Amino acid sequence: FFGDEFPMPGGPGGPGGQQGPRPRGVSQGTGFMISDDGYVLTNHHVVEGADKVTVRLADRREFTAKVVGSDQQSDVALLKVEGKGLPALRTSAQALKPGQWVVAIGSPFGLEHSVTAGIVSAVGRANPYANQQYVPFIQTDVAINRGNSGGPLLNTRGEVVGINSQIFSNSGGYMGVSFAIPIDVAMNAVQQLRTTGRVSRGLLGVGVQQITADESKALGLPDTRGALVNAVQPGGAAAKAGIEPGDVIRAVNGKPVNVSSDLPPLIGLLAPGSRTTISLIRDGRNRDVPVVLDALPTEAAAAADGAPAPAASPAEPAARNALGLAVRDVTAAERQRLGLASGEGVIVARVEGAAAREAGLQPGDVVLSVGRTPVASAAAFERALGAVAAGQVAMLRVRRGANTQFITIPTERR
Repeated sequence: FFGDEFPMPGGPGGPGGQQGPRPRGVSQGTGFMISDDGYVLTNHHVVEGADKVTVRLADRREFTAKVVGSDQQSDVALLKVEGKGLPALRTSAQALKPGQWVVAIGSPFGLEHSVTAGIVSAVGRANPYANQQYVPFIQTDVAINRGNSGGPLLNTRGEVVGINSQIFSNSGGYMGVSFAIPIDVAMNAVQQLRTTGRVSRGLLGVGVQQITADESKALGLPDTRGALVNAVQPGGAAAKAGIEPGDVIRAVNGKPVNVSSDLPPLIGLLAPGSRTTISLIRDGRNRDVPVVLDALPTEAAAAADGAPAPAASPAEPAARNALGLAVRDVTAAERQRLGLASGEGVIVARVEGAAAREAGLQPGDVVLSVGRTPVASAAAFERALGAVAAGQVAMLRVRRGANTQFITIPTERR
């Protein structure tokens, strides 16, 4: 039942079909019972915008379903049909490991109750092609196609371990990379949808990035594990707790953060108002910071500022520093347009150094700090950069539009 809409051969909009006004689409997908009193789990995108949802069981019985609630961020929807003693699947809380066998059941292209099998390729995977940073996906090589969406991913004991959600494909068909939502993430959403009709998530209020080998060296870290904080939301939970740009988050409540994409799911599973311990490294020292989480807004943040970068001025200084960067002070008008606080940042006027160009710096970028040292003027930038030893790596915290990140650049030997 439910699912991804696609034209059927011979039907309106399909090959060989009659042309004319297109009727309201009928789509198809998959779901599964999680309780014998009629609660059904499927994907948000399967039922999104539906006027009517019909559930058909394996014994051909049909029910009209009510959408109890739906969460776009996790791509989970909870439905309810009226009935008792309905067949329900068990779920498993046991952790999956790469190499385990798993089975998917669904209706690819309308072929109901099709079974495919494969192995778990990876767990805790961030899907860079989906805007779902709060879901640590299960990656498998199970054949998944249109119509499988919302169906169960099961272990060899017949227990649900995930909800089939997406595929990676250049062609639109199966190519060996499929993604499923872990069942614990889905059931967390289910519990909230049943009680409140919506899903709430904790918000730390930081921007993070992956740590490179150069950044690890510049920060004096033992390895590249963790999430490098490149921005802190003013007045947010992290700011109130004293977390700063340049901190490296290594764990949340004792659960390790190995890569930056590990952080959002760990925070998102916690309720707003939760008292949380953030383990981080600052200036080479381990710290445990208590944080009370805010609530993640239901609407996505505004898009990045698309205004063009300011043009270089003829009066801008020459680039004589170890990075080959010419920077200048920020004017009052630019400060207002860019949303910079008083005494915050300098603007890149020209990029003459080869290493700086290779690192991606552009005229118009705003340099907020050199390492952990904020820079409020061109003179302050030169002083901070002068403290970096010749031949060492300089870390610049750079803002471009609405995005902020650290960039590492090797300095020239004097």
